[in-house]
Amino acid sequence: MTSILTNNGAMVALQTLNSINMNLENTQNAISTGKDVATAKDNSAIWAISKVMESDVAGFNAVGDSLALGESTVAVATAGAEQITELLKEMKEKVVNATGENVENGKLEAEVTELKNQITSIIASSQFNGANLLNTAGGDLTVLSSLDRDSTGTVTASNITVSSVNFEASLDLTTVMVDTPANAEASIDDIEALIQTAVDGAAALGASAARIEKQSEFVSKVTDAMKSGIGALVDADMEEASARLKALQTQQQLGVQALSIANSAPQTLQQLFR
Repeated sequence: MTSILTNNGAMVALQTLNSINMNLENTQNAISTGKDVATAKDNSAIWAISKVMESDVAGFNAVGDSLALGESTVAVATAGAEQITELLKEMKEKVVNATGENVENGKLEAEVTELKNQITSIIASSQFNGANLLNTAGGDLTVLSSLDRDSTGTVTASNITVSSVNFEASLDLTTVMVDTPANAEASIDDIEALIQTAVDGAAALGASAARIEKQSEFVSKVTDAMKSGIGALVDADMEEASARLKALQTQQQLGVQALSIANSAPQTLQQLFR
């Protein structure tokens, strides 16, 4: 039955065209934004997951900054400890020389004093952004190393603690004296102990520096993996979107033609009244 009041064919064609136009708009949005899921209405579950992951990426970026700061602080302290070790080795040479007869102990004493002053200066200046692992005031260094999310969504922070070697207290340079051969000989054991303390401290700082460096590399890889995962969830496949756009544009043209045909159908009724 053909009716001039109700055009069922036109209604079906219009619904089909509206559906095509909606899909076409979604595809155009995906191409322009680069995302299949750009807002919560696109896919609320995927959008929520991606936002949580994005917040974790932001957190790991901050962790990376903390590790970089910690790594630099420990690197400065390690360099100071290694330099102090070299100075103590040089001081040992002066001590051994001072044990001999017919040597100028006064000059050797002056050289040893300068070495002591240099060591004291290095201890005081081996700081980065105010943190010093070689003196008493600096104390231990706590470095944020990770943010761990469990299955319930609870996030906890993990830290790496770098212990201060506190050379200011552990290196008693006053025990080394070379003003006389007897004092120099008595100082040999003391200088050996000082060298061992410095070596142990430098080794401990080096181990901490290596741990922070490895953790920094791990955090960087985790961050990259999370970014890749977010992209897999929400990013648009541009090749697929391009092909879909072409198909929808063709469907749109055909839909317009179908609607035009459906709208012109009632005009055939005029022939019945001629």
